[in-house]
Amino acid sequence: MPIHPTAVIDNEAEIDSTATIGAYAVIDGKVRIGPETVVEPHAVVSGPTTIGARNKIGSFSSVGGPPQDMHYKGEPTELIIGDDNQIREYVSIHRGTVSGNGRTVIGNANMFMAYTHIAHDCTIGNHVIMANVATLAGHVQLEDHVSLGGLVAIHQFCRVGAYTYVGGLSGISLDVPPYVILTGTRNQMRIAGINKIGLRRHGMSRETISKLDHAFKIIFRTPQLLLKDALVKTLEEIPDCPEVRTLVEFFQSSKRGVVKRTTEA
Repeated sequence: MPIHPTAVIDNEAEIDSTATIGAYAVIDGKVRIGPETVVEPHAVVSGPTTIGARNKIGSFSSVGGPPQDMHYKGEPTELIIGDDNQIREYVSIHRGTVSGNGRTVIGNANMFMAYTHIAHDCTIGNHVIMANVATLAGHVQLEDHVSLGGLVAIHQFCRVGAYTYVGGLSGISLDVPPYVILTGTRNQMRIAGINKIGLRRHGMSRETISKLDHAFKIIFRTPQLLLKDALVKTLEEIPDCPEVRTLVEFFQSSKRGVVKRTTEA
């Protein structure tokens, strides 16, 4: 039976006929649930929330609840979730705030493991993995193919660049550039190098990885250069690589500051 008889469904909810709502689940308010999405027993989905196709929302998760923000006064903000996401048991995802353009946005094909938390106004790309108990404060941005280890905590307004891996127990208070491996907390954050294994797994060519490694050495391991000069030198020496340009532009667009400390070469 697509909708279990014990589920509580608000009259304002719109549920696709192919979606499944489990026992004792609660669908509260203006919620739209797309084709083949499964809401497991005892999950709570609150609106305004829009959920796409083929998502799986685990038992006891709380999706679309109001933001944990002292300034929130009940404004009609929203949560938008794409397709093919796995939202496991006890995950919490909150709607946006007025100061954050009113929405939290999650892309496609992500996995949020048990007890992960995504706060108000976050933007999550595609193919992101958050391991157990990883936590995002408000206004955090995770780009495509980011992986967060267990118990990672990320400060509000931080960005994590594409294809980056953040090791378990890390505490992030600055922007983390794309394509790297990072571990540590606050003033002990360290970047080990380019995420070569992860990039190969995602099909990036050896030539591109080699160019990123070269760029990394210029930016991170040339202490005699100021950052602005290192970025210029990087583009001069590697002018024909879109990924290197993405790395440089990440530094140039950062408002919070980017982690630059590294482990020993």
